[in-house]
Amino acid sequence: MKVGVTQFLTRFLFFSIILRCCSSNGSGEKERTLGIIKPDGLSGNYSDRIKQVILESGFNINKEMVIQLDEENAANFYAEHSSKPFFTNLIKYMTSGPVLVMILEKEDAVIHWRELIGPTDAGKAKITHPQSLRAMCGVDIEKNCVHGSDSHQSAQREIAFFFKEAPSAFKTEAVRKHDEL
Repeated sequence: MKVGVTQFLTRFLFFSIILRCCSSNGSGEKERTLGIIKPDGLSGNYSDRIKQVILESGFNINKEMVIQLDEENAANFYAEHSSKPFFTNLIKYMTSGPVLVMILEKEDAVIHWRELIGPTDAGKAKITHPQSLRAMCGVDIEKNCVHGSDSHQSAQREIAFFFKEAPSAFKTEAVRKHDEL
């Protein structure tokens, strides 16, 4: 009888450890974030290399599309920066050519994507984070090649902005089931 209990406890502990290792947040659910390859990334032909790095880093690209932002859409997307001195240049830059928007998925996607893209200032990224995407293809603080959501809330809002999706927290069970089909 004692051997049976020992085997049970050993197996229980083994599978408990496996389950914890396979899910960093305990749920094993993947998180989504928004990634954008900005005009200089597309015009510089960096999109294939960026997507390769994304996939090699364990992300899935769930959806993607190339679009041309107009001034109104760019201003709406970056509304939180409207009072900042760089806002006009940001809108001019984001409307200067097409962008590639992507829904990226991975456990802890927001933080991992932010780490992968590196510091906002591409010039500093080249020194402090030479393996980052901004070091690879960015020019400076304004032309930094890629965008990443800075929080879970921003990711939900930004994904909904481009892909017309309701944030998952607000989806009804019927909508979730439809999405799974």
